[in-house]
Amino acid sequence: MSATTPRAHPWHGVLVATALPYRPDLSVDFDAYAEHVRWLADSGADGVAPNGSLGEYPVLTPDERARVVDTAVEAAPEGFVVMPGVGAYGALEARRWAEQAAEAGAQVVMALPPNSYRADERAVVEHFREIAKAGLPVTAYNNPIDTKTDLTPQLLATLHAEGLIVGVKEFTGDARRSYELAELAPDLDLMIGTDDSVLEVGLAGAKGWVAGYTNAFPKATMELYEACVAADLERALPLYRQLHALMRWDSKTEFVQAIKLSMDIVGRFGGPCRPPRQPLLPEQEQTVRRLTEAAVESGLT
Repeated sequence: MSATTPRAHPWHGVLVATALPYRPDLSVDFDAYAEHVRWLADSGADGVAPNGSLGEYPVLTPDERARVVDTAVEAAPEGFVVMPGVGAYGALEARRWAEQAAEAGAQVVMALPPNSYRADERAVVEHFREIAKAGLPVTAYNNPIDTKTDLTPQLLATLHAEGLIVGVKEFTGDARRSYELAELAPDLDLMIGTDDSVLEVGLAGAKGWVAGYTNAFPKATMELYEACVAADLERALPLYRQLHALMRWDSKTEFVQAIKLSMDIVGRFGGPCRPPRQPLLPEQEQTVRRLTEAAVESGLT
């Protein structure tokens, strides 16, 4: 599809969970971020997902967080999707971020359940009801490691049946859930949430991928995604095996630091992280550097 053609389902395809560049004083470099969004579009990605975990949204001020969305929308060419994360502790705050995304011109939002609160099913449903009031399509983000709340296939089916969500970024990495979800809510679109499960979840019927390592290797990861969802194992398996050790960092605690280091190595600006994230330990940096350099030497971009 042409980059200038509006997409009927903007949450489909490869949407990059963008890393956020900081200056040496750890202020946000919005010009560099705009350039990165344009580069991803030129490299073939379908869109970006700003203010996700990789974008370090919990350590941004409200003004910075809003400006990230504004910057992404302004930098996006026509037809390029912006799906901001609207994660927040409470439903009212999450709805306000969804409203800000709508006002900025985003096409869809990505919503966690309440952050850091072990919500029961009733609280989760009410949370998503509030977010839906903003009027944009909502992709749920299931990350029980960080949120303490598991959006099970049954709960996701309930949310979809009420018209509250159109898709789900499934971060558990458990491809078995893909099949149960397809049985319970066949019209709910599954999105790959962990880079190191792109093959398994892609084969299970994913409609999109909220990708991390596409920040550093857009063309290779786009090719991998397309091969996976097409069930082209002859093309997908060698590339998946080549990238998997690197993409496993997307599921580790230090995933932001690892992806930013890979960006630096390939000639993009990754740069530092804000606290509480600390630089990689020497052995971690050595591993990420070795894997990234090997990918570059093999011709991946």
